[in-house]
Amino acid sequence: MGPGMVMEIARQAIQATIFLVGPLLLASLIVGLAVSIFQAATQINESTLQFVPKLFSIFLVLIFGGPWLIQYMMNYMTELFNSIPQLIG
Repeated sequence: MGPGMVMEIARQAIQATIFLVGPLLLASLIVGLAVSIFQAATQINESTLQFVPKLFSIFLVLIFGGPWLIQYMMNYMTELFNSIPQLIG
């Protein structure tokens, strides 16, 4: 196993991480922006006001996108484990 193989495995791991975390972060970003605009418009300066909507949005993304996220992770791990004999030999 050469440096090229190690870099390819690391690239695939980073790509899987981005695909798995991206929807959660994007939902949190959009809700945080909306709550910030609401706070600026109403001049409510409560720092805990953003926590519950962000948590709720992440929860909704996990409910609706969870099966896809789990399937993607299972496919990635299966592919990685199946490639172990080729990586060793």
